[in-house]
Amino acid sequence: MTNETLERQVIALVAADRIEIPVSSLSGKLKRMKPKLAQAISFPGNSYLGERVYVRVETETATESARTMREAIDYFAEQFPRHGKVLNGLIEETRAAKEVNMYFGVNPGCRLTSDDYLGVMANLGFTEAQARNLYEPLMDTSRAISKKRGEERKILVG
Repeated sequence: MTNETLERQVIALVAADRIEIPVSSLSGKLKRMKPKLAQAISFPGNSYLGERVYVRVETETATESARTMREAIDYFAEQFPRHGKVLNGLIEETRAAKEVNMYFGVNPGCRLTSDDYLGVMANLGFTEAQARNLYEPLMDTSRAISKKRGEERKILVG
């Protein structure tokens, strides 16, 4: 390996680390913001269908949403039988717990406006000029990612 190659690799690592810091910080702010926004939403009944967006609340038992977790616990109990027994006992105590999830998304054929996004970016601390400069690249990335994962999202609210 040449010194030039090594230099480029270390530069890439430093740059990636420096980019991660603000992106991670913004991600943390958004992750803390979303539950607060969800908790503040109140509507009659269990669903709302608006002009552009929808939301519904569903209650599930914890076991309905934890199938793969069960597989991991079974594997752990197989590897560490004594600790697995304790872990399974703790799980049985809380098995009846219910989760309340809020499902939300954009109605077919509808879109959010740039002002909708710019408002959230302002709440993250961006100036209007900064938000407008970041808007297009963020939306391009968001569209590419959302095509792969589907549009409906959910958040745990209780």
